[in-house]
Amino acid sequence: MNSSEDPFGTCRVRAWHLEMRDTYEGYQDDEGRFEKWRAAGCPDSDPAEVESLAEWFDTIKSMIGRGVDVRRLRVVSEPVTDYIRWEHVITPSNIEAGETVRWLPRSRVSDLLLPGNDLWVFDNDMVRFHQFSGTGVWLGEELRQEPEVVKQTLAAFEALWERATDHGDYQLI
Repeated sequence: MNSSEDPFGTCRVRAWHLEMRDTYEGYQDDEGRFEKWRAAGCPDSDPAEVESLAEWFDTIKSMIGRGVDVRRLRVVSEPVTDYIRWEHVITPSNIEAGETVRWLPRSRVSDLLLPGNDLWVFDNDMVRFHQFSGTGVWLGEELRQEPEVVKQTLAAFEALWERATDHGDYQLI
């Protein structure tokens, strides 16, 4: 995969996403949707959020349609933050689009080696590391294609995935 290509449009085997932050409140794409959900009393569903992600869900469906394994793994602190609670509420839409989603309490990863940042790993070719400030503001990304970096990232993800709980079985604390 060439780093100048859109990896979501060109990956062939896998698109695995690792999220390790307890909040993304400052993320540029949030547009206050989380705050609106919280102000509404944290309902058990958020139709506005699901509708706002329709384009993303189309991307997921396209990847699934060409046989790509799309996974999302969230490593979370417990008790969870309101932001993680909100992500849990909207996750069924990710699953409906074709993602496989698992959750893993941070307390269960102490003996594993983890990447320092959230990331996407595409096929066996590229890792896209996400850079955030301490308050969750998106700072940019770093694309890495060195075989050893990809290999280490895949190994870390697989170790986490093996311990994680499927979304339907994960109980928020």
